[in-house]
Amino acid sequence: MRVIFFGTAEFAVPSLEQVAAHHAVVTCVTQPDRPQGRGLKPTPSPVKQAALRLKLPLSQPEQSHVNLYETLHPDVGVVAAYGQLIREELLALPTHGMLGVHPSLLPQYRGAAPVAWALLKGETTTGMTIFRMNERLDAGDIALQRTVEIQPDEDAHELTGRLARLGAQAVVDTLEGLAAGQIRFETQDESRATLAPKLTKAQGRIDWTASARTIERLVRATVPWPGASTSWRGGSLKILEAVVGASGVGRATPGSIIQVAEGRVTVATGEGTLEIREVQPAGRRRMAVKEFLAGHRLHVGERFGADDK
Repeated sequence: MRVIFFGTAEFAVPSLEQVAAHHAVVTCVTQPDRPQGRGLKPTPSPVKQAALRLKLPLSQPEQSHVNLYETLHPDVGVVAAYGQLIREELLALPTHGMLGVHPSLLPQYRGAAPVAWALLKGETTTGMTIFRMNERLDAGDIALQRTVEIQPDEDAHELTGRLARLGAQAVVDTLEGLAAGQIRFETQDESRATLAPKLTKAQGRIDWTASARTIERLVRATVPWPGASTSWRGGSLKILEAVVGASGVGRATPGSIIQVAEGRVTVATGEGTLEIREVQPAGRRRMAVKEFLAGHRLHVGERFGADDK
C-alpha cells in the first residue's frame, strides 16, 4: 500500500515504524519545528526524528492542502496524534480514505485527551480504535477495535505508551485487511458518544474535599500534563504518584497531613486518606517522597491547599 502518514507526537512513532516496515510511506507529514525549552530552540517533533531515522520522505507544512500530495497517488492515509485538523478535501484524496488511530473505544472519549479522561472517570478497560476519518471529530466509521485492561497503578503516560504500541499493530492489521478487501466498516453509535477535551492546567488542581479515590485518579490522569498540584507554603507542589490509604481519619480537615513516616506522607481527604509517593516541587525535578522529606520538614497537622481560595 502507498501510505501518506500524518503524525507529530510520540504516540504516533510506533505506528509510523510499523507502517514503514510493511508498506511504502510516500511522505510523512508532521508539524513544523516548534520552540521548546528555556531557550525556545526550534525542536523537531518525535515523528520528524523517527522519519529522518527511517529515511522517509518528510513534509512539514503549516497547513496541508490536497495539491501538495495528489501527485503521490496514495492508497490510504494514516493519522496518529497529528495535532491539526485534516482538511476535508484531503480526507478524500487516498483511495481508501484516511484512517485515524485513536486511543479509546470509540464513540467513547472523542477528542484530544481520551486516556486522561478514561482514568479520571475510573474506567477499568479502554482500547484502540482504527476508523475512517470524516469531517467530524473522531466520528467516522470503525474498521477495527482492540480492548485492554487498565492496570490499577497505571498513569496516563504509561497507558498512552502501551496503547501506542497496540495501535501500531492494529493499524497494520487494518491496512492488510483493506488490501485484501476484508475490512467491514461499522457506523458509530452516536447515543454512546462522549467527549475528552484537552485538560487545562486548572483541572489539575487538587480539591482535597474530594475522595481519596477521586484524587488518586486525578494524579494518574494528569501525568505528564498538567500534573496534579496543590498549594503549599505559598508555592505549588505537584503530586506525581499516590495511592489510596486507610479510610479512618476521624475529623481531620481535608488536605491535612495526618502521618509523616520514612518514604510516606499521608493526607486526609473528603473521604479516606491519600498516601503520597512522588512529588515535584516548583522549579525542581520529580523525586520520591523519601528524598523530598530529606530536604523539607513536614508536620502532622500542616495542610496542603491552605492557600487555595
